Amino acid sequence: MQLRTRHLLLAAGVVAVAVAATRARRTPAWATVDDPLGADGVALPSGARTTVVTDDDARLEVLVTGPDDGSTVVLSHCWTGGMSLWGPVARRLVASGHRVVLYDQRGHGRSTLGRAPLTVDRLGDDLRTVLEALDVRDAVLAGHSMGGMTVQALAANHPDVVASRARGIVLAGTAAHVSRVPIPAWAAAAALGDRRTARLQAQDPWSMRRMFGDVVHRTHVDAARDTLLATTGQARAGCLVAMTRMDYRSGLSTIGVPTVVVVGSKDRLTAPARARVLAAAIPGARLEVLDGIGHMLPLEAPDVLAREIAGLSMSS
Repeated sequence: MQLRTRHLLLAAGVVAVAVAATRARRTPAWATVDDPLGADGVALPSGARTTVVTDDDARLEVLVTGPDDGSTVVLSHCWTGGMSLWGPVARRLVASGHRVVLYDQRGHGRSTLGRAPLTVDRLGDDLRTVLEALDVRDAVLAGHSMGGMTVQALAANHPDVVASRARGIVLAGTAAHVSRVPIPAWAAAAALGDRRTARLQAQDPWSMRRMFGDVVHRTHVDAARDTLLATTGQARAGCLVAMTRMDYRSGLSTIGVPTVVVVGSKDRLTAPARARVLAAAIPGARLEVLDGIGHMLPLEAPDVLAREIAGLSMSS
């Protein structure tokens, strides 16, 4: 009973940080300064949509946008996110002449779960499937939060794929290892499964404030909340369990392409200390800490991410 109680408390604590839930009833201090998302918000650039089917029959929704002859960038999104959260970065990259590939991770957005157990290794395999299905080569692979873990899984388990298909990596607001005590599946399901969807829908948007840094725009919170609610309960819970069980710290030394690790100084989910550990595990990786920025880098600092990605796409 004590162990079960400990796991419940641990799950509650992780979820409280991860979805930034709080019962505090404060007057929201939404930012009045210019929103970096602009009038288009998280709108994605127009492009061609396709479905990539994995070996366990997950159907991954993929968007390819930008000029066919542009340098290719592949963007992998966060837990309870969706490709739309990369919209502001994708628009900037397309405007600068890049070909951008985005996809919804399994169980998120328009993608289905498939038959395989949810693990971060499996997400890395999905990324490999997308790269091979589209024959992506000489690309910059960029991942935010769980998307960054997805890129790490690809690099750790399939270093040949990274060597043959990537020219650079950007890891934003992510970590190679997040928990000493894995969360049991039953605890994650109790906290975030399908039975919790109604409560998540009723949650005050301001309860997600901790996901962001010093400046909080209502459009950012709404975007993150929309993708949270579009994620299946099984994926919300299963991916949380998967992230607490992964550890890629010893598997990243094979990365031989230029890598940039970006983290916000106010990131409460994957703190700067974890980013430093991640950068130290990758030969020659450069660490950038953004002052005052929180966890949601594609929304809070799209200009910085687009610049870092574009810089690697032009490097020799």
